[in-house]
Amino acid sequence: MRTFSAVVLTVISISISIQAQTTYFTNGGELLFQFANVTDQGNSLNDEMRFTLFFHTGSYFHVDFNPIMGIYTGTAVRNVGYIVSEGQTTTKRRAYSLGVPLALKLGIMKRGTYLFAGGEYEWFFHYKEKILEGGRKTKYREWFSPRVNTFVPSFFAGIQLKGGMNIKAKFYLDNFMNQDFRDVNGDYPYRNLTTGMFYFSLSWIVKTRSVKKIIQKQNASYAQR
Repeated sequence: MRTFSAVVLTVISISISIQAQTTYFTNGGELLFQFANVTDQGNSLNDEMRFTLFFHTGSYFHVDFNPIMGIYTGTAVRNVGYIVSEGQTTTKRRAYSLGVPLALKLGIMKRGTYLFAGGEYEWFFHYKEKILEGGRKTKYREWFSPRVNTFVPSFFAGIQLKGGMNIKAKFYLDNFMNQDFRDVNGDYPYRNLTTGMFYFSLSWIVKTRSVKKIIQKQNASYAQR
């Protein structure tokens, strides 16, 4: 009973604290410029930049404690992966992920200009692999695949500029592929494969109420015609 009361009091105090601050929602997408340090049995593989713009979307909840500091969290869906080549073989691997970030913001909150840094956990829920070898192409895809690590942590930092532009760098802290994955033949194809992924992103982040204003203006202009 005491534990339950303590939890209730904690929730109430947090709610009151948040209500005393400035809170708002933002939405946006991302352009990802992805890279990876990939080694197989200690040998480095040639990686290529992987650029993606689909499907990336995020919705974030902000709490500004004062004019210069705040935090945000939310959810985001991304298409992340890497490309490596070895001889005549090019391998492309990617996964769709659902991430939950938590970041600290320092800057001028009223202008929407600030530095931010934080961590994120991503759930890789759909995996796809494409192998190009000479003139042959093979594909494999799977929902909730054991070939990749299910949950992968990351660290990110960046800058939010006035007007909505957001520039970010992100570094994954665990392997993309699951080194303990065992195939139907009893082999471990990724046992000696290490993948250190990172990316740079450009995005346009807008407040939800800004989106509503744009829609309202468009509806008003259509009504006047």
